[in-house]
Amino acid sequence: MPLDTKSFDLHRTLPLAPDRLWPVLTDPKEREKWNGPDADTMLVTDVANVIVGGMDRHRFGPADAPEFEVETRWYDLTKAERAVFSETLIFGGAAVCTSLVTYALDGKGTQTELGITVAVSSFSGPETLAEVAQGWEGGLDNLTAYSKSVIQQN
Repeated sequence: MPLDTKSFDLHRTLPLAPDRLWPVLTDPKEREKWNGPDADTMLVTDVANVIVGGMDRHRFGPADAPEFEVETRWYDLTKAERAVFSETLIFGGAAVCTSLVTYALDGKGTQTELGITVAVSSFSGPETLAEVAQGWEGGLDNLTAYSKSVIQQN
């Protein structure tokens, strides 16, 4: 089976300054609150080691059966400026795809312009590429809503 690849960029202006957005993007418990494509999907952190060279392990999927595994490896964590990591999605013990992800945070007063670049390689066919892109779009919609709720809590 040939390797299918795709790269895409996403941008959002979020209502949090970079130093407040940073933990929302990197803290495992914060990520569990927004990091799914829709309300029916959940992320559960089993292992978190958010340091350069560290690895996280998550379960991901429908709330009643999060059957996908995700391994995240951290390569760069420049606080409140950028994060670079890879994610490998595993289903049934086999890697489905791997993505290299870059977050770029640009502070604009009390807001942050967040740029995300995702380069994904699918080992399971081209349909996975569209699913990954849709997942990121939905996740960013959730991140936007969650960011607004963080402001209301403060």
